[in-house]
Amino acid sequence: MQTLGWREWGALPALGIDKIKMKVDTGAKTSCLHAFRLESFEKDGKPWVRIYLHPHQNDNQTEQICESPVLEQRCVRDSGGHEELRYVIETDLHVADQRFKVELTLTNRDSMRFRMLLGRQAMEGRFVVDPQQSYVSGQID
Repeated sequence: MQTLGWREWGALPALGIDKIKMKVDTGAKTSCLHAFRLESFEKDGKPWVRIYLHPHQNDNQTEQICESPVLEQRCVRDSGGHEELRYVIETDLHVADQRFKVELTLTNRDSMRFRMLLGRQAMEGRFVVDPQQSYVSGQID
């Protein structure tokens, strides 16, 4: 298994996100992506979501818009114990030298330092975490 630090670079190519800083969070079951606005719509009779996000840490001006099929909606409890009904999507994640499918819940993370959390379900069987290290996998070009 590969080692990750407590923060890493990742990419979500199907969403057009070439690089994003992720907090590697073993306390979070699911992974999460920032979305400051969401619009649901139908495409070919199936539910989709349009995701408006600020892809860069500490930058609420740069906007990116992407779309994805909706896997489901799920009630998620955040670290403060608050429950929220969130859209869940599935997309490809590239981190370290691995590419795999990941489920992402969508929520507004403007007040949080990282635009994405990598939860333990996505890491299971792939990675171990060294909390004393950062960016072990290097920066995505």
